[in-house]
Amino acid sequence: MGTLSLNASDCSGSNGTKGSVNCSDGFNQFIQPVWQITLWAAAYCCIVAVSVVGNIVVIWIILAHKRMRTVTNYFLVNLAFAEAAMSAFNTVINFAYAVHNEWYFGLVYCRFHNFFPIAAIFASIYSMTAVALDRYMAIIHPLQQRLSSTETRVVIGVIWVLALLLAFPQYYYSSTAVLPGRTVCFIDWPEYTTVDFKKIYYVCVTLLIYFLPLCIMGWAYMTVGFTLWASEIPGDSSEHYRQQLIAKRKVVKMMIVVVCTFAVCWLPYHVYFLLHQFFPELFEQRYIQQVYLTIMWLAMSSTMYNPIIYYCLNSRFRAGFQQAFCCCPPTVMKEELELKSPRYLQTQVSLYRASRMETVISGTVNPAKGEQKLAELPPCSPHSCPHVKVTSNGSVSETLPQSSHISSL
Repeated sequence: MGTLSLNASDCSGSNGTKGSVNCSDGFNQFIQPVWQITLWAAAYCCIVAVSVVGNIVVIWIILAHKRMRTVTNYFLVNLAFAEAAMSAFNTVINFAYAVHNEWYFGLVYCRFHNFFPIAAIFASIYSMTAVALDRYMAIIHPLQQRLSSTETRVVIGVIWVLALLLAFPQYYYSSTAVLPGRTVCFIDWPEYTTVDFKKIYYVCVTLLIYFLPLCIMGWAYMTVGFTLWASEIPGDSSEHYRQQLIAKRKVVKMMIVVVCTFAVCWLPYHVYFLLHQFFPELFEQRYIQQVYLTIMWLAMSSTMYNPIIYYCLNSRFRAGFQQAFCCCPPTVMKEELELKSPRYLQTQVSLYRASRMETVISGTVNPAKGEQKLAELPPCSPHSCPHVKVTSNGSVSETLPQSSHISSL
């Protein structure tokens, strides 16, 4: 992982091999025609452009708008940062090395190039896992205390510390070698007589950054999905309850799409490397370079899909993207992104309850005075005002506006 496969990126001892390229010779059998290189370059550059721009806009949408700064969205910021960084710092370099099989970037970047992708993938998938567990707690155990903003930052910090620790062996054992006619970047794994450290490490990495978190998220979203979709909305439920349930379903749907996209994109990558560890003879054919470039493109492309998913499935992110690219009137974007917080709305409900109750009492004693007080209440738009109903017995019922119904996003 990191610098991969057929480009001599991984060696067992100083004379080990990866694929058909031996770290001790300078032969390079993977030479492509210019037209193939051009097509692959365009495909990989497309990933970088969409991923970096899209994820930076996602980070801006969340951090620049108070209404968007929720626990779930902080984890999405971490996810966007990890994906944008991996796309910017590794995708093009990995492609160039896979095509030319020569390392141009020195020992320091060789170590970073082998080290950072594993850390970024770990941070990405465990940010998604944190979102899944946050949704699980919010929906299955709604009365339990949620993470605070400070606690969320601590969790993100712990994720990155664990990610860096897991990736450290790739940094420590990375090296470069000058062969006849070219330089290679590889991982010089130590050789032990009783333990195959390289195989153990790659199997553990695959379990920790793919299968384990996917199992956790699968369990969490299955439980949440059963809770949200198995029970029908009661016929006499309040509009507030209906809107809350619909909003929660939308959030969960969006995150399930994100997780499934990640899983599909990275599955061939992990299968490829597990097969390479146990059946290296399969990787001695010339066509393996095209297989590798295809698998690597699919894995790296996972970094560009999330902004597209957010835009398609979430109205606030859609408004944010439209604001960033000036495709929408400012008033519409403001309504979507700068809606008042739930706490503010609850305060407004209390004020309207008191005002309406006073109006009802005044109207009972003095109808003319009651109508005057009713006329003096400040006007509000349908999107920012609680809907207050005065019942026949003088009590007051209210429904929060639709803007407060989005549970997390």
